Amino acid sequence: MPSAPRPIAAILESRAFGLLMRVVLTFPYWASGLAKLIDFAGARAEMGMFGLHPTAPFAVAVILTQLIGSALVIHGRHAWLGAGALGVFTLLTIPLVHTFWALQGPEGIKAFHTAVEHVGMCGGLALAAIQAQLARLAPPRR
Repeated sequence: MPSAPRPIAAILESRAFGLLMRVVLTFPYWASGLAKLIDFAGARAEMGMFGLHPTAPFAVAVILTQLIGSALVIHGRHAWLGAGALGVFTLLTIPLVHTFWALQGPEGIKAFHTAVEHVGMCGGLALAAIQAQLARLAPPRR
């Protein structure tokens, strides 16, 4: 089977590129966690909007999950744990927030597409954990 052209293979095998892609992949999580940390009242309001009470503990749990999970994936050490935490968090948002089966019309379609994207994001997180593990096991390139 033909492999990628050398310049592409060099990029794909680069530890720096792997790190950059883990930063990019986790951007929705760490950006949201930072936004909630900066505007904790807004984070609490968001929790209340989705029926999660008491709002403060839920907001703290979401912030910690998003920031610590992202940091673990980005760093690469224990990426499996960060990816797992973010994956569970992401899947839990479907029955709690993106209840497409209970909605009709454009809102139901939007919620369905968001739920499907969340499932895809979980696949990306799993691949990031695999990539981080392989990068840690590979000997340093010269």
